[in-house]
Amino acid sequence: MREKLQKIKEEAARQIHASEELSRLNEVRVAFLGKKGELTAVLKSMKDVLPEDRPAAGRLVNETRAAIEDMLEETKKRLEAAELNFRLKQEVIDVTLPAKKNRIGHRHPNMIALEEVERIFVGMGYEVVEGPEVEYDYYNFEALNIPAGHPAKDEQDTFYITDKILLRTQTSPVQVRTMETRPLPIRMIAPGRVFRSDEVDATHSPSFHQIEGMVIDKNITFADLKGTLAEFAKELFGKDTKVKFRPHHFPFTEPSAEVDVTCFKCGGKGCRFCKGSGWIEILGCGMIHPKVLKMSGIDPQEYSGFAFGAGLERIALLKYEIDDMRLLYENDDRFLAQF
Repeated sequence: MREKLQKIKEEAARQIHASEELSRLNEVRVAFLGKKGELTAVLKSMKDVLPEDRPAAGRLVNETRAAIEDMLEETKKRLEAAELNFRLKQEVIDVTLPAKKNRIGHRHPNMIALEEVERIFVGMGYEVVEGPEVEYDYYNFEALNIPAGHPAKDEQDTFYITDKILLRTQTSPVQVRTMETRPLPIRMIAPGRVFRSDEVDATHSPSFHQIEGMVIDKNITFADLKGTLAEFAKELFGKDTKVKFRPHHFPFTEPSAEVDVTCFKCGGKGCRFCKGSGWIEILGCGMIHPKVLKMSGIDPQEYSGFAFGAGLERIALLKYEIDDMRLLYENDDRFLAQF
């Protein structure tokens, strides 16, 4: 047995010293000290040793086990130290290298323009109101003086979900809902996403944003509308900006107008940006039709009001001199990083 234990010890020493990885060292430990290891097999054969020789044999087995465990522990420490040194060399930081800058996100140009518009109108005492994007035909058309069969329904190329439910083509339904539920007087703007079945090009998209506003109170006149929009234009495009009102037609308002502002690029002298006219169309507006007030439960004999609406993308395109609306939605970092 002494010779057998000596051979086991020598073979264990050889394999331990030849181990270059901790995983291999663990395999050696299992091979010699595990449940089915060589030293364990010797212990199981102790029943065949004469009773008077068992104490001496047990002592030899324990000495061999202790010797193998010591070699395993020593080699384990050596391999762990070598592994740590290798990792430290691989993970070394060169403090002389320039630091990497974290890329921090920022607001989209649409959001920058929206926040600017909201700041201007909130400063005038307006409230920002939101409404559903999936809307009833009644709120999107009928309550806005656009009954069934009206040509305006065809002009807006609506996405219908059912006969009575659709994706809103404008944020005006928010104004109707506000008239039905809020106490008078009302001063509000309604920004939001709208949907129309348009082909995608430099100035059109099937999904875009509008900002519509409304004021209802006693003795509201067209002069109040003109003063409000003139102040808005000056705040948005500069203090020297002037506005021009051109007659137009909207079912929701009567009288109605489209509003131009002096070109902020050339100051109204005429340039490529305004196509030589000196003016840029910015929004539509008008006095709320008495029929619309009446349908929402407001007495048009006692109250009057005005409404206006502008495309958010149009404001962003004009303010930041962007030529193609598609740039706002293509997520091109080279474009967005400019803002």
